Amino acid sequence: MTISARASEAKFAVDVVTAFFGRIEAIEDPDAIDLTFGNPHELALPGLVSAMWEQVDPRSDDWFAYKTSEPEAQEVVASGLSVQLGLDFEPADIAMTQGAFGAMSLALAMLADAGDEVIIPLPGWFCYEPMLRVGNLVPVRAPLDPETFDLDVDAIARAITPRTRIVIVNSPANPTGRVYPKSSWDALAAVLEEASARNGRRIWLMSDEPYRRIRFDDIEFASPAGSYPWTVIDYSYGKVLLAPGQRLGYLALSPLIPAAEREELRDALMPIGLAIGWGFPDAIMQYSVPALETVSIDITEYTRKRDRLFQALAEASFEVTRPEGTFYLWGRAPGGDAVAYCDALAARGVHIMPGTLFDQPHHFRISLTGTMGMIDAAIPHLVEVGAELREAAVRAG
Repeated sequence: MTISARASEAKFAVDVVTAFFGRIEAIEDPDAIDLTFGNPHELALPGLVSAMWEQVDPRSDDWFAYKTSEPEAQEVVASGLSVQLGLDFEPADIAMTQGAFGAMSLALAMLADAGDEVIIPLPGWFCYEPMLRVGNLVPVRAPLDPETFDLDVDAIARAITPRTRIVIVNSPANPTGRVYPKSSWDALAAVLEEASARNGRRIWLMSDEPYRRIRFDDIEFASPAGSYPWTVIDYSYGKVLLAPGQRLGYLALSPLIPAAEREELRDALMPIGLAIGWGFPDAIMQYSVPALETVSIDITEYTRKRDRLFQALAEASFEVTRPEGTFYLWGRAPGGDAVAYCDALAARGVHIMPGTLFDQPHHFRISLTGTMGMIDAAIPHLVEVGAELREAAVRAG
């Protein structure tokens, strides 16, 4: 074998995603309706463009020198987080990173040793497992409630072993759109505290929060960082700015982490950020943070798109989960075969994501980042193909 065993395992874990990505990239039809990945289908937000444009002209000879975490960016993030989460974050608790990917890589390198187990949600983001595999860590899946997709604290408790080091949670959740209440985090905190004492080793919680600011109907947000002290938060600006190609994010340490451990982690943020491959954002992105903190996609417009699509599918007898956050809609494939449903739609020029990418072969995910025109044009096909597959399933007995 030419590549390492861990690289081979990571590749195998993500092959279904990369194959699907290649298929979408190969689409040549200019009229195709692409509702797969959370990519923009309109020009970038003016606030993003102006924030970056203002930082292009150098103001000193070291303007584009090596950057770690810029103090002003740390201060802005800590202040914003303190307001949003009601916790007293300090600038030293923040490490600026290349998106949430970089933040998670930093946390995994800092907290886990080779062979440690990391519990991940099922269904959950399809990059959790390959990230863990390439880091010589062992992914352990804990299913969400199969009907409501609520956080299943009992399932997490059952997944814990003496080798468990980290539990990853995601709210608002990709792909389901669920937002979990504080009561869920309180219950999970009790489980993790008891298991840490039982195992004689601290279990950490990684809260994956890139969709934190994308919530519908004024639903409240609670971070587990307020319920369980041993929590780190990863965040990406790419979602709220709808600019995933501009890599900007951060890792935040919960202010409730005991002082000694918190200081040790603070001291490790910069050297480990260097060690994982200089995982700090580019200069222009860091300089733009103060302006970008107030820039966002239009949540009102995304609410309209969610309601339009959800209502149309619900009226057509689809089993769909009403998103409370994110910009995705999650549903059960008519006839029970997600690949068959997505392939039949692709033949009509409508592209959505099969749940097989999330190890859920009976479900599908639709991105709301398409325009309202794209969604309106897709709905008749979604409904008609669904009806055909349901009829076929009935005939097959």
